[in-house]
Amino acid sequence: MIGWLWVKAIIKTAVLPPTGLLLLALVGLCLRRRFPRSGSALAWASIAILLALSTPIVADLLSGTLGASRPFAVADARDAKAIVILGGGIRRDALEYGGDTLSVLTLERVRYGARVARLTGLPVLVSGGVVLGGAAEASVMREALEGEFGVRVQWVEPRSRTTRENAVLSAELLRREGIRRVVLVAHAVDMRRATAEFAAEGIDTVPAPTRVRGEGNYSLIDFLPGIAGLQQSYHASYELLANLVRVISGR
Repeated sequence: MIGWLWVKAIIKTAVLPPTGLLLLALVGLCLRRRFPRSGSALAWASIAILLALSTPIVADLLSGTLGASRPFAVADARDAKAIVILGGGIRRDALEYGGDTLSVLTLERVRYGARVARLTGLPVLVSGGVVLGGAAEASVMREALEGEFGVRVQWVEPRSRTTRENAVLSAELLRREGIRRVVLVAHAVDMRRATAEFAAEGIDTVPAPTRVRGEGNYSLIDFLPGIAGLQQSYHASYELLANLVRVISGR
């Protein structure tokens, strides 16, 4: 499985922006000798798309095609019996923390999960294993929730390495407790796929997304390329491809 995870990481790097588009631009430049017009067009188109994806407005619109449309409401969770927070990676060997700590994505989920736990009073399950080395995400998440946010973690699922495994292994723990409906905490852009994976395991979910898309009150700065826009486009592109794979595979 570890071998496949490394292959998956390499494929992601080669296909998703910025590397995928830079490779296309390189192919276009190589084709210019034999096909001057086509090669130049491919190179310039790849660069133009990369610049567009680097702008916050394009990244936001792309994320909006698949993200959760509204924030969590406590009333939605009246029949839920637990909160499930999905891991989103760790930051390895953080010197200032004396070891592995939460990545930015996981920290956002943990922080929002703690808020949802306080609002609802529901017990918490954290899910995430060792992906490409380091500590299990769920263990680091529990330390942060209990030590920094004052929220007790009821269940720890430390073996999953994909969203599908998050659902499969979390569902095993939940079914033992007779739980069939949960509040699911993840990013808005991930929520469609995450809820589908849990539904496939017989677990009904109440979405509690973080980074919910705003009302679209854009300013001039949102039209300027930057690393934040490119990073958002990367995650949105990954989710679009992952959802496509789910459909093709019949999941």
